[in-house]
Amino acid sequence: MKRQVVIGLEIHLQLKTKTKLFCGCSTDYIGATPNTNVCPVCLAIPGTLPVINDHAVDLAVKMGLGLHCEIQDNTRFHRKHYFYADLPKAYQITQYEHAIAQGGYLDVIADGKTKRIRLDHLHLEEDAGKLVHPTADGRLSGAAYSLVDYNRGGMPLSEIVSLPDMNSPAEAIAYIAQIRQLARYLGVSDGEMESGSLRVDVNVSLSNPDGSLGTRVELKNINSLKSIERALEYEIARQNRVLDEGGSLVQETRLWDDGAGVTRSMRSKEGARDYRYYVEMDLAPIDAKPEYVDKIRATLPEMPWDKRDRFIKQYGLSLEESQQITEQREMGDYYEAMVAAGAPAAKAANWTRMEIQRILREDSINITEFPIAAKELGALIAKVEKRDLSNTQAKDVLSAMYTDKLSLEAAMKKCGISGNKMTGDALRAVIEKVFAAQSEAVDTIRKGADKKGAKEKFLQGQVMRETRGSANPAEVSQMLSEMLKQ
Repeated sequence: MKRQVVIGLEIHLQLKTKTKLFCGCSTDYIGATPNTNVCPVCLAIPGTLPVINDHAVDLAVKMGLGLHCEIQDNTRFHRKHYFYADLPKAYQITQYEHAIAQGGYLDVIADGKTKRIRLDHLHLEEDAGKLVHPTADGRLSGAAYSLVDYNRGGMPLSEIVSLPDMNSPAEAIAYIAQIRQLARYLGVSDGEMESGSLRVDVNVSLSNPDGSLGTRVELKNINSLKSIERALEYEIARQNRVLDEGGSLVQETRLWDDGAGVTRSMRSKEGARDYRYYVEMDLAPIDAKPEYVDKIRATLPEMPWDKRDRFIKQYGLSLEESQQITEQREMGDYYEAMVAAGAPAAKAANWTRMEIQRILREDSINITEFPIAAKELGALIAKVEKRDLSNTQAKDVLSAMYTDKLSLEAAMKKCGISGNKMTGDALRAVIEKVFAAQSEAVDTIRKGADKKGAKEKFLQGQVMRETRGSANPAEVSQMLSEMLKQ
């Protein structure tokens, strides 16, 4: 039976603040000694009171605006009750009925089509601590005991809840990737799944024959986009199999086992009533007046999808080229600075995607750490366009600029390149040298046996190689032909 896949996502973004959501403890907890970035507030010592981090509110509002949400005034925090060892208060301070941002949407491209994914809301909440299991793989299975590290407890989170508008793993992956891109463009979050600054809970169901939603299953413990794709594919197949065999699905939370490639039942899924929400009276409402929202709105940069579309229209890039170049805000800015320095848009795009990104991958650095100024690299590419330099020479110059931290002029000097074309008698001497080394090919051409011109093209290549590309190919071809007829 053909069933419609229905997917909704809950994305938790760690906000890029220096201190936690309700206290002054540092958010720099990665690699820190366990339970050192803590205080009486985030450890829930009786008598302590939370104080809201204003910067976290600013970042949540900024993310909400980027997602086309309506920012709400007079929003409240609630207590969400559940008992777990990583939650010292036995409740989590979060927003329930009065989220700071409502509605919104995100347009994504998946399977060659544009799809609008609607949002339910975006809300603020604190993170829990982390359980550490002393096993070889760090998993709970097989552990004799568990330890708790509260360094992460109280970290500011922005939870983005979508409506169940996604109908394939590809749409879900595109949506997550675009949320991550937006968070980075806005400086709201690092969005690193590996370090836990972006975490995703996946809700998936299969529609009933009458079109109504089926039983929803939540998937947790998924730490990469590839794992999310695999988990969804497995879970969709599992649910179809259960229904095809006449069974029924249970509303539950399942953990993804990446090694085995399967989901495993963890617990029955709680409903809102199970959490016994009630208003957090120790925190005042958030006062997000229109003038405050307008002030945040004025700080927004060009949105990534707007930059992508503008690059296609303004610079004639393909969708693939533009997506790759605008993936990072700083990369897009670097590209435009190269074009402004005289590099042709198409060549600058090719160098960005090939040479620059190759270096970034090899040395595991970001474009913000790339030591060559965009203006200098743009001038180098412009020289290639003017045929002052060959591609081979330009790549040698780029290597010198990067490795030795040299300016364009100094790098050209180091590579023995003056920028002047080899021509006239100097070029004639090189051709004569090639003729002497390749006398057999020369004789074949002069006897009229090079019917397809392969030998002559070979000689042209040898000349360009000898000149290290410093000769004009058209002049080489013309002079070569003339000398072969002599």
